[in-house]
Amino acid sequence: MKQEIIQRLHKNFDEYAQKTEDGLEFWFARDLQVLLGYDKWENFKKVIEKAKIACQNSGQNIEDHFPDIGKMIEVGKGG
Repeated sequence: MKQEIIQRLHKNFDEYAQKTEDGLEFWFARDLQVLLGYDKWENFKKVIEKAKIACQNSGQNIEDHFPDIGKMIEVGKGG
């Protein structure tokens, strides 16, 4: 991969990083979907499920790495 692509992707991931009160970084799946180039949520959800299986197979607790949370949207966005 070309260096400029790597730098751009790194910058994009940093911009979308969220932080907990403890200073831990995390990303919302919907944001990762866009950053990784998936157009459809259904396709990206399959990738997440495979990642959960890999996490479990490596002896990790899935809930530690894939917490089920929702992202609130602002009222009045036409939804």
